[in-house]
Amino acid sequence: MQIKENISLKAFNTFGIEAKAKYFTEVNNITEINSIIKNPIFKGSNFLLLGGGSNILLTKDFDGIVVKINNKGIEIEKVDSEFVYLKVQAGEVWEEFVNHCVHNNWGGVENLTLIPGNVGTCPVQNIGAYGVEVKDVIQSVEAIDIVNGETIVFSNEECKFGYRSSIFKNEAKDKYIITAVNFRLTKKPVFITHYGDVNKELEFMNVKPSIFHISKAIEAIRRRKLPDPKLKGNAGSFFKNPSISTAKYEELAAEFPRLRAFPSGDGYKLAAGWLIEKSGWKGKSLGNAVVHHKQALVLINKENASGKEILALAKAIQLEVFNLFGVDLEMEVNVI
Repeated sequence: MQIKENISLKAFNTFGIEAKAKYFTEVNNITEINSIIKNPIFKGSNFLLLGGGSNILLTKDFDGIVVKINNKGIEIEKVDSEFVYLKVQAGEVWEEFVNHCVHNNWGGVENLTLIPGNVGTCPVQNIGAYGVEVKDVIQSVEAIDIVNGETIVFSNEECKFGYRSSIFKNEAKDKYIITAVNFRLTKKPVFITHYGDVNKELEFMNVKPSIFHISKAIEAIRRRKLPDPKLKGNAGSFFKNPSISTAKYEELAAEFPRLRAFPSGDGYKLAAGWLIEKSGWKGKSLGNAVVHHKQALVLINKENASGKEILALAKAIQLEVFNLFGVDLEMEVNVI
């Protein structure tokens, strides 16, 4: 483990934003993680834990230490007649883990195909897509207490999962380093295909639902709709779908008959992409930051945009959506 100084973070965030870290290191195993939290530089600095860099927006240089989590490994802990129990290290690439599960015909994560990021960051955001959230397959999360170095195991319930949220994004933020996630995957999957265009894509492929085919269908849909971060810097969905009361929904539905919404809890969730599109921002740019022309939830680094340019675009969208609909759009991306 080596601590480097004045390191560019451009290659470590999917927006491709140029920003520098005062200090930077990569940890490849539990021993190195325990070592870095005892290091005087770590103890005396601000720190940023980095996984795949797919959910951050860097708006300035980081005056502290950036720790890239790289520990790898996928272990089968137990198998019974219905389930496969896996322990997956935090540094595993999420998409490679999903492909591994699909290849082995283990159900539960096939709808989460092609989501960028690493396994260790998936519980923080409670990533979700096409009717599935990762909380549905997580049994527990293993983490190291940054203060005392103790290993803590958070049960699914203790993770306090919510919509794109968890304890690690709220009261436990910056208190733990997630080292592994324990999953329970099924041998007898229940296919979820009603969300979005999944059924339509399966019909087009002329195949019946299966773990493999659902994964391939969703991959095809995502590749058509979403830009590849390797070609156009982005962090996927930039905003959350806002939650509103039933009364607010009825008010908006009366004014906007084509309002895209779906029941959620005691109220409704609105399709943030639809709100942005109806606010006139789809395909529009502000400086070198642009709203994707196919999916308005995605903001793109067009030509070496700064993080501040992308943030300015996001705030302009928030203001326009609020002025038109009276709804607050919350950023899903973490602004640094």
